[in-house]
Amino acid sequence: MSIKTLEELLAEGVSGRGVLVRCDLNVPIDDGTITDPGRIAASVPTLKALANAGAKVVVAAHLGRPKGGPDPKLSLAPVAAALSEQLGQDVPLATDVVGLDARASAEGLTAGEVLLLENVRFDPRETSKDDGERLALARELAELVGDDGAFVSDGFGVVHRKQASVYDVATLLPHYAGKLIAGEVKILEHLTSSTERPYAVVLGGAKVSDKLGVIEKLATKADSIVIGGGMCFTFLAAQGHSVGTSLVQPEMIDTCRRLCETYADVLRLPVDIVAAEKFAADSPSEVVAVDAIPDDKMGLDIGPESVTRFAALLSNAKTIFWNGPMGVFEFPAFAAGTKGVAEAIVAATAKGAFSVVGGGDSAAAVRGLNLPEGAVSHISTGGGASLEYLEGKELPGLAVLNT
Repeated sequence: MSIKTLEELLAEGVSGRGVLVRCDLNVPIDDGTITDPGRIAASVPTLKALANAGAKVVVAAHLGRPKGGPDPKLSLAPVAAALSEQLGQDVPLATDVVGLDARASAEGLTAGEVLLLENVRFDPRETSKDDGERLALARELAELVGDDGAFVSDGFGVVHRKQASVYDVATLLPHYAGKLIAGEVKILEHLTSSTERPYAVVLGGAKVSDKLGVIEKLATKADSIVIGGGMCFTFLAAQGHSVGTSLVQPEMIDTCRRLCETYADVLRLPVDIVAAEKFAADSPSEVVAVDAIPDDKMGLDIGPESVTRFAALLSNAKTIFWNGPMGVFEFPAFAAGTKGVAEAIVAATAKGAFSVVGGGDSAAAVRGLNLPEGAVSHISTGGGASLEYLEGKELPGLAVLNT
């Protein structure tokens, strides 16, 4: 059975019906201010379509990783305010997940209104490994939208998680894929099937272990895989270079050595890096070759020669997938690598390349450059989910929609 879409639900009719929507509103918040509202904006089309069709919309979402209970610092209050602004209507925040306030607020909804539940991870059953505990929470979530309710899954960033509001609730209610999920799947299917060559993959971030599966999978499909970020130092160590105090995963060195040998014609590593004495925005830095990293310094970005080489490679690509920054882009002194790669991808896109930025930090980095809309072909809302999809793994939150 194929996945039913939001359009099919709208065709069935939702006026006056309760609809539970799982969104991914896990946005970065600094001192109460949302620094990248991309995921909120991406959730608006589905919510607006349901509200305009007269549904009583109940939104479930999470923020961060609360430790087993409510944490005021991880309240969705700032998100509710931003969502109200983007939807052009008041979106009240329930003070709990499925408690008295959530039930009363959901019951009081009228056609076209939208309610945001408090951080669903404040209820430890959301992420429980116990199927029964998750199902119990899912039942309470389903009760919020009544007997003729429906479930719309629209949080692509969480579909790789078997969680109550992502997976279990879909086993209890008629279920549909929202606009965001349908769009993401279409894009990723394109990356795994009809990719136009040359196909370049750019991977960064801290850990090799997070990207190992996608490296193994895409090394046989891509023409080149550019490696940057903290993970490049484990590869450099595997090649016999001394990497000073840089981030390294010792247990992954043998694996990286094998990858370098097996895919020598595909993997591309930095040739120079920006090194500093400590992980700090104001730490004095110097550019050094990868075989000359001082013992007392750590690499915090790829160097200018690496950016030039990677940009030249990307300029010829017809298909590009990028996941993970090239350095500690949050610190201006170590942002040039990420900025250079982003600009190269934008330039390639302008020449007709199909480019996908895979969620998380890389999406934030691209948006932080204030690039025009359409500067890249697609910015994904799901980092881990995008990677697992490209690895060929079954994503529980998508698989359950097929049932």
